[in-house]
Amino acid sequence: MHRMRQVLQDARTGAVRIEEVPAPQLLAGCVLVRVAASIVSAGTERASAEFARKNLLEKARSRPDLVREVIHKVQRDGILSTLQAVRSRLDQPQSPGYSSAGTVIGIGEGVTDLQVGDRVACAGAGFALHAEIACIPRLLVARIPDQEVPFEESAFATLGAVALHGLRTAEVKLGDLVAVIGLGLLGQLTTQLLKAAGCRVLGMDIDGARAEIARQMGADAVATSAAAFQDICGHFSSGAGVDSVLITAETASSEPVNLAGTIARDRAIVVAVGTVGIEIERKAYYEKEIDFRISRSYGPGRYDTAYEQKGRDYPIGYVRWTETRNMEAFLRLLAQKKIDLRPLITHRFPIERAANAYSLISGGSREKYLGVAIQYSETVDESQSLALVSRSPDSKNAPASAEACVGLLGAGVFAINTLIPAIKSSTKTTLVSVCAATGSHAQHAAKRFGFRECTTDATQLIANPDINTVVIATRNHLHSGQVVAAIHAGKHVFCEKPLCLSEDELSEIVRAYSGSESPRRVNLMVGFNRRFAPMVREMKSFLASISEPLAMYYRINAGYLPADHWMNDREQGGGRILGEVCHFIDLLIFVADSPIVEIEARSLSDSGRYSGDNILVSIRFANGSMGTIQYLANGDRSFSKERLEVFGGGSVAVLEDFRRLELVRHGQKRTIHSRWRQDKGHKAEWAAFADSIQRGAEAPIPLRDIVCSTLATLRADRSLAIAKSLRIDADAFLDTILKDATR
Repeated sequence: MHRMRQVLQDARTGAVRIEEVPAPQLLAGCVLVRVAASIVSAGTERASAEFARKNLLEKARSRPDLVREVIHKVQRDGILSTLQAVRSRLDQPQSPGYSSAGTVIGIGEGVTDLQVGDRVACAGAGFALHAEIACIPRLLVARIPDQEVPFEESAFATLGAVALHGLRTAEVKLGDLVAVIGLGLLGQLTTQLLKAAGCRVLGMDIDGARAEIARQMGADAVATSAAAFQDICGHFSSGAGVDSVLITAETASSEPVNLAGTIARDRAIVVAVGTVGIEIERKAYYEKEIDFRISRSYGPGRYDTAYEQKGRDYPIGYVRWTETRNMEAFLRLLAQKKIDLRPLITHRFPIERAANAYSLISGGSREKYLGVAIQYSETVDESQSLALVSRSPDSKNAPASAEACVGLLGAGVFAINTLIPAIKSSTKTTLVSVCAATGSHAQHAAKRFGFRECTTDATQLIANPDINTVVIATRNHLHSGQVVAAIHAGKHVFCEKPLCLSEDELSEIVRAYSGSESPRRVNLMVGFNRRFAPMVREMKSFLASISEPLAMYYRINAGYLPADHWMNDREQGGGRILGEVCHFIDLLIFVADSPIVEIEARSLSDSGRYSGDNILVSIRFANGSMGTIQYLANGDRSFSKERLEVFGGGSVAVLEDFRRLELVRHGQKRTIHSRWRQDKGHKAEWAAFADSIQRGAEAPIPLRDIVCSTLATLRADRSLAIAKSLRIDADAFLDTILKDATR
């Protein structure tokens, strides 16, 4: 079965290796590209490699923000849980690369202006990787306008867009005198673009060879020292100073920024395009009223998920130069031969020798370089785009069907850190196949946990006859479709919360489940793990003798998420009520031992900092119990995350972060501690599900509870929107669907 080669980097050591991994699947709104060339970014990728090579202490010193996160996690979750999460993150291989070019070999749904065979340049970290095949969102692709432009030069389009956006940020005009500080690859591109724009250009770099290349490529004058550069700038400007300064250097020092202030004229514009220190000496900037700006990558659209991943372009009348249009402009300049990249490409490496490219940019060979290209064979079998499963050569026959023979969809952080270890701990489970959108992630999970196969094709995994249980840990918007497909395929289904994002999707799932014609019983389970946590079970046992209604108060210090986080995306994550509050609603159903009959949600007002995620939910249960959930994003993450208090029958139970449980009755208090780690029930949850499969029994969470918690969550979200309480009758909902299914 076909595979592709990709460059991977060890997050612990920075070591680079070439591995064969499953090719990516073609997604809607994307194109599949057979890559011919990609460019190694000496700045970004060298910095990433240098950080990876640091030991843990050095990493901590350079990233104190990450240290604070680790400390807070230790305080909340315990040291063992934190160590596991840190080790897991460091074990995950990195996929470098963000600038490439090649030929389109597949067109995704919704893409209408490209066709198979088009020559394109590709952009984007996480997309335009150093790999033989790439799946690229449409707006991160630019068509190469001329067949005569080599792929090797077209692969510079991303870097060209970075340089071009720097010019636009500096607002340079025809005839301007512009200084460029730093004449590495980005500085060389900037110099040529400035000349193409009709500017006079002065360049400075401490490397004399780079300064000479810039002079040969059109710079009006160059210098190799700050003093000489000041003299040149004074001479060419008749003492007034340059009109603008573009800093394309890569250094932690603030000297380039302060040199820019010295050479700039009154009210000039200084733009930091490269990564430099920005401790500005105020005097020069204040006296000249200099405008200091930072250029953000390729241009408007960068870091905007709606633009880059969903293909929502900005109207040209409002945003003339997006990152895509910057790439297209750069490619046109190449086709018109107004940019000459040939002197800038100093090294070429075939994919199998890509590790040598990283040794070069890391200074291992002490050899000077500028543009470093990775080349790929143009005879790669295009059927790789269709055959995406990689089966280990030592695969055995499928085990007895009484076991849970697992196919996992999704290999993200939660799956790697929590879900797969819980699944693997069960003796009644066999790991068959793992699927991820990225082949390197799928292969990493397969190797680390012992799956027989890895793939990037969810459809093929669900159809695999060796699999009788599909575990779904993908992003929320994919859950319902994958659940229905797995049920129709006769598979048991374990779906991480939430089960779905709408009542229509819930109805479709229930119809599929109730109408399943599988010859064996099909179990449906949702990952409401908290009801399986040992301390929750102890609490439930303690409350079992109480015959009166309970009062339950559940406070969740969830922490702030930025508005552009995928969980806050209504299309992908559904928002934090659907994505997270469902957990806490289900736990209260379990503790109350009663279905919900009414729910109401309200949110705190805010100035726009939050995303409607400071939420108070009031719940009424059929047995008279009442519950309140306070889900808050406005607290301090270092404080405890979860606290559940239950009052009733002269008793009190308090659960704090699944590490401390207090049970009080008749003046007697019993306390249960867990010092080193939390146990939120993931292992017990999976063990119960696997056992139900082996015994042919019902799933551990009754379907009524799954429907009740999901329906209540969906209506809490609706209640928040309409500011009204809503009734819930899970039995009536089920009965209506089942009656329709039998007609």
